[in-house]
Amino acid sequence: QVHLVESGGGLVQAGGSLRLSCAASGRTFSTYAMGWFRQGPGKEREAVAAISRSGAMKYYAEFVKGRFAISRDNAKNSVYLQMNALKPEDTALYYCAGGMYVGAWNPRTQKYDYWGQGTQVTVSS
Repeated sequence: QVHLVESGGGLVQAGGSLRLSCAASGRTFSTYAMGWFRQGPGKEREAVAAISRSGAMKYYAEFVKGRFAISRDNAKNSVYLQMNALKPEDTALYYCAGGMYVGAWNPRTQKYDYWGQGTQVTVSS
């Protein structure tokens, strides 16, 4: 079992930055791929970024490439999402999620078993 708690959301003006954190419980954090997802008002949940167990491989959705950066610190059981150049359309509830995988990591087929409650990000124009 992994318990995930996000933090770092808030209200920011367009062009600003936020850093989201996700703290995980348990001693198996380093065995999980981690992902960040978001769900905006009236929209479906979408993948934002993901990172492999070691942190060596990363995936980004096209709409955040060059603006967001995912990282993890396995010693601290944490994953982060640095968000720069924020836009009003980035407004959403942001979730972190964890899932195990076997063999080569494929972020496009990765399934996530554990989810946090989310942290709200609001970008004003």
